[in-house]
Amino acid sequence: MKRFLERHVQAQAKAVLSKYKPTIVAVTGSVGKTSTRNAIAAVLGARFRVRSPEQNYNNEFGVPFTVLGVTSPGRSVFGWLKVLAKAQRLLWGMDPSYPNLLVLEYGADAPGDIARLCALAQPDVSVWTAVSPVHAANFESKEALAEEKAHIVRCVKPLGLAVLNADDTTVMQLKARAAAPVRTYGFSPSANVRGENERVWVRDDASFEAGERFAETRFDLVVDGGRTPVVLPELIGRPQASAALAAAAVGLHFGLSPEEIAARLAELKPQAGRMRPLPGIKGCLVLDDSYNAAPASVAAALTVLAKWPVAEGSRRIAALGTMAELGQYSESEHRMAGMQAAEAADVVIAVGEPARDLYRAAKEAASDENRVHWFGTSVEAGRWLDANVRPGDVVLIKGSQSARMEKAAKDILAEPMRAPELLVRQFGKWLND
Repeated sequence: MKRFLERHVQAQAKAVLSKYKPTIVAVTGSVGKTSTRNAIAAVLGARFRVRSPEQNYNNEFGVPFTVLGVTSPGRSVFGWLKVLAKAQRLLWGMDPSYPNLLVLEYGADAPGDIARLCALAQPDVSVWTAVSPVHAANFESKEALAEEKAHIVRCVKPLGLAVLNADDTTVMQLKARAAAPVRTYGFSPSANVRGENERVWVRDDASFEAGERFAETRFDLVVDGGRTPVVLPELIGRPQASAALAAAAVGLHFGLSPEEIAARLAELKPQAGRMRPLPGIKGCLVLDDSYNAAPASVAAALTVLAKWPVAEGSRRIAALGTMAELGQYSESEHRMAGMQAAEAADVVIAVGEPARDLYRAAKEAASDENRVHWFGTSVEAGRWLDANVRPGDVVLIKGSQSARMEKAAKDILAEPMRAPELLVRQFGKWLND
């Protein structure tokens, strides 16, 4: 039945694309996909009727759902009938409100995934963010994973554009595979759309309260010798700046000026679970990065934490859950994260069985092994944090989806009743898992 529904909904989505002919911008990468596609959608919203997934719709079902403008019906028969009815309405009539531009996210859990999604919805513009060993368990090597991701630049329409991250050497090594002109972005001096003078402003305080602005990322957007200042309120660190640069590269392709792009980026809102600063109990600050984790994103988050100023007597705390689906790289990547965490944080908390490697490496690297802790679940970690955080502490919370680190974040929110709007996975089956 699942296979039948998959084929049927994909056929319906392909027919809708053929009829309405929207421009398609597709984003892939091991990290940063969602932040990048949201930034692109925000920038292009100035010129187009844009649709972008509201959830993590990046697979064989999620992409068609976005094309059709529906949410997943799960196991509901009535819900599936509504999905199919929506498709038929789009095909039988002409909906003048249908978007003329789709920003889609293409995920790769196994070989062939990107090719199948491109066959469904061939991109006019493709964006490749970065390569990291996430999902490597299903590939022979990191190089095989990179080859899979590279399909998105091989299948872009010849008169379109391939947008590549100049800061990722693996991405750039496969630049020659692009079937269309290439525009690069990043902080590398070689990038066509370049960021310079990146800095993060943070509130230097001994107690963080609800309603305050806690941080913003600032950088200069440099294009063809021109320089435009960009401010990203409540968006923290290089990954957010990198997503904004990718959006700028796409925006320029569609004729927006650097000034228009900067204005749209200034309106970007922080996303749940993606390095979002939230006020915590006892005047602590929660850096909620609990949506997911890969080696590159963990390293980036720890870099932010290491640079965050704390008041005297306050601490930087890194609560890190398991990084899933790393396959042969699991032990080495967890150990590397543990060593970096010991340098970046005053207290390190590892969560989950695979994160024991992180715990061991952090204990070896820490000046005081008593500041390194391990817990089996995020609930146990949250209870420890609830009992031990102090005013002015800055607490980074991050882990793969399976680690459920949002549970630890909820334990120390200053406004736990707002969890449904502030945190990820606060609905349906997630609340009972």
